[in-house]
Formats: sequence, C-alpha cells, structure tokens
Amino acid sequence: MFNRIKKVFSRDAKERPDHPASHLAHGPVSEWAASRGMSFSNVPLSRDVAMQGKVGGRPWRMELGKPSRDYITGDELRARAELGVSDEVAAMIINRPLKDALERRAYSMITDTLQTTASPNLPEEMRWLAMYDEIGWEGVADAFWQRYAVLADKREHAMAWVDGALVDMMMNWPEPAPGPQVPFLVILLRGKCYLRMQFMPPETATLEHAATVFTSACESALASFKK
Repeated sequence: MFNRIKKVFSRDAKERPDHPASHLAHGPVSEWAASRGMSFSNVPLSRDVAMQGKVGGRPWRMELGKPSRDYITGDELRARAELGVSDEVAAMIINRPLKDALERRAYSMITDTLQTTASPNLPEEMRWLAMYDEIGWEGVADAFWQRYAVLADKREHAMAWVDGALVDMMMNWPEPAPGPQVPFLVILLRGKCYLRMQFMPPETATLEHAATVFTSACESALASFKK
C-alpha cells in the first residue's frame, strides 16, 4: 500500500526556505532516528524523509512527509515492515472517528444516484471496512473501544494480535498527546504490518511513541502468526 509513486514537487517549492523538507531533513527527526540506531535519508523526488531499522530481525521503514490519503492534513507518518508472518491473517486497528468518517463516505457513494462508478482514488481502508467485521472482547477497557475499532478476518487473530501491552500503548500517548480525532490505523495484511497516522502533534515524542506502537504490533504479530 506504500508503493504508489509519489508526485514530484516543483523545484521552486522544494527550494523555498519554509518548505517542510527544509525542517524535516535535519534536526530533531534525524537526531531521533540516530538515537534509535536507524538510518535516515531524504526520499528522492519528494519532501519526505525516511528512517529504516529492524524489528525482530525484520526490516522496517518509516516515512514522514506529504500525506498519501485525503483524510490526513499536514504531514503523514507511515511505516511498513516485511514480517513474513502468515499471509492468511488480516486485521486492522483504526481510530473510531476515522472509521465512522470512511463509512459515511462509503454510504454517501452508495446512496448518491449520480454516483455510477467507484472513484479510483478511494482509499483501500474503505474496502477493508467492508470486508472485515468489527470485533470486541471482554477484558479491555471501554475507553479503548470508544476510541478505537478492531477489525479482522477471524476473532482469534484479532485477540492474539491486539494484546494488553499494545492496548496500553495506544491509550497512553505522551503529552502533548494526539486527540481521539487524529487519523490513526495499524494494519496487518499479507504478511506485512503497516502504520498510518496524521503527525499531530508534530513532536518527537509523537514520533517515538508511534514507532513504539508500530514495533510492538510487529513483535506481537511475529510471536502470534509465524508461518
């Protein structure tokens, strides 16, 4: 899902001193990446920056820059890991406001008599919401279910992947913390794990915690769904 070709920014935009790349390419983000032992680089032909590391011996990559989804404004933080776990497992954690917004969008498309074909720009998340059931279980605080939804192909897959440690991390963002409305999702699909969120607030503490949530989700998947 991260393999789409990124649009080339104009030379003038890239060279403007207030262009986001001038702030992201150096300073706190690169220092943070170095503190985690991750390599850091600018993504060619875009304003994005990328960081690469390993989780459970598997490579993972995090990018920060221009959003690739229209429901994200400002900068987007996204990550991907090639875990090599069973490709039969499919599960998603999504913040509930985003889930509700995507479902309303899908419903509007269905009921719009002038809408005859699906837009090719629709995010894949809308298809996943239609494909997989929302799953809940006892033993998890109501506050978690009010903020997030968990969807999966099978109930046992969701319960094995979303363990207590991961629940705690997603409920305890460091201050200043992202609000419940900030778009956020983690996906386990086709043997890979993905994270996508609006980088808000734009602080290294947000970057650090998002990376911790993502790598913890990867470690849980590796422990639960080995081939």
